[in-house]
Amino acid sequence: MAPAPPPGQRPQQDVSTPSQPATALPPGPGSPRNAPQQANTAPQPSDEVVVEPPPQRINNPTTVFSGLDKITGRIISFDVAINETVQFGALQVTPRVCYSRPPTETPNTDAFVEVDEVTLQGEIKRIFTGWMFAASPGLHAVEHPIYDVWLTECKGGQNPNVAEVPADQTAKPPPRQQQPQPQQRRTSPPPQPQRAPPPPGFFPPPAR
Repeated sequence: MAPAPPPGQRPQQDVSTPSQPATALPPGPGSPRNAPQQANTAPQPSDEVVVEPPPQRINNPTTVFSGLDKITGRIISFDVAINETVQFGALQVTPRVCYSRPPTETPNTDAFVEVDEVTLQGEIKRIFTGWMFAASPGLHAVEHPIYDVWLTECKGGQNPNVAEVPADQTAKPPPRQQQPQPQQRRTSPPPQPQRAPPPPGFFPPPAR
């Protein structure tokens, strides 16, 4: 036990064993004090939630296909209306829907198509039913040894952002307003000079 200091003197501190708080963390790159703190990502009441609108699509009345004859190597383009059937070689192509995107969005053209094969016996055999994508012709391709058909584009649809205007209501320019013309001031004709009457007994010479 250390002796008590004399009166009037402050007790001396023992510096041989420096005191360190129990909660102090050692410095260094691997110290827990340098660990990054996790940010609070929970939604707050004042945060605004932005919901992305669903992509718009245009329903087109006409589908454009390209057909390949693998024997001759000839490629032709042909239009097919929705729910109509067009025969290309031994294939009958029938589109059911054809969708495209507005110009303001990412281009994406797809169509639901049914393809039938007319055999040599005159029978009709379904060889394809599904979606075709213009950007990926080989994704859902028609499997046939001679003919090949793929989607090129959809056309004829109207942008949903554009309001439809009836055909009978053509744009007419507003009536042109006529500007008032300045009134012309009427002026009386100048007075004609009057001849003095001949004196009495005077007869004018006869006209020659």
